[in-house]
Amino acid sequence: MLPPASTPSASALPTAPTRAPNPTLAPRPTLTPSLKPKINPKRPVAQPEVSKRPSLPVQKNQGQVRISQKKLTLSQLVVKYPDTFKLRGSSQEKKVALTFDDGPDTRFTPKVLDALKANQVKATFFVLGAMANSHPDVIKRIVNEGHVIGNHSYSHENLPKLSVDKFQNQIESTENILHNLIGYAPRLIRPPYGAINEEQVKWIADHHYLIVNWNVDSLDWKSLNSDQVLHNIMQQTKPGSIILQHSGGADSQDLSGTVQAIGPLITKLKAAGYTFVTVPELLHVTKSK
Repeated sequence: MLPPASTPSASALPTAPTRAPNPTLAPRPTLTPSLKPKINPKRPVAQPEVSKRPSLPVQKNQGQVRISQKKLTLSQLVVKYPDTFKLRGSSQEKKVALTFDDGPDTRFTPKVLDALKANQVKATFFVLGAMANSHPDVIKRIVNEGHVIGNHSYSHENLPKLSVDKFQNQIESTENILHNLIGYAPRLIRPPYGAINEEQVKWIADHHYLIVNWNVDSLDWKSLNSDQVLHNIMQQTKPGSIILQHSGGADSQDLSGTVQAIGPLITKLKAAGYTFVTVPELLHVTKSK
């Protein structure tokens, strides 16, 4: 997810992104974007609190009772599809995973990589197909330094608003680009804004992917300073946490606070007994399909 942020406690979906139009999507790996992907800096929370079971409104029509069920919330989808939709790892292991969305770019992603390298920690990067196509060298550096790559869609669209074909194209186009760059098709998918509907979850399950959202939101997309980013993460982190940060975003975003918080965050969590792992290590799954 780009500049928009995803927070584990809201259910509202983002309003129309404020960036330039998305690059034209091609069905195959030869995609050549001319514009940057959409990025909505005012991103709504993507991990809603578990809500009560939806009520079933009853409507009478020509003497017959018709029952219509509301669409499932993200929290309900996590419960219904536990093998396909993950927010965290096991609470029995004092391990956490750092994740970075919306890259790669050349402003902040290299600095994030420098900080991780200095602290000898491996992370998971959920990247956009359009950005990967524009910055293949950064993608290769991510992999060469031992980090894991995940699929964050091609142009940061709000997936539930897309047709079936456009949704599939967002995932498959990105996969084709990444496979050509890194040699494997990422199994991990993180939908922009954390937003996805049940039909899309079923498709992902049928195609052997794994949805990975988060349960700790740094809110760094708000261009927070390092102290604020550090505070937000420390107050939420527990064993098994998947921590959301960003390594790229809208032109108006300043992720310097994210970069500056990485060293102190790692130092504090290690002192508290935590071990840093990649998402596949945390969830005990493969990184590729």
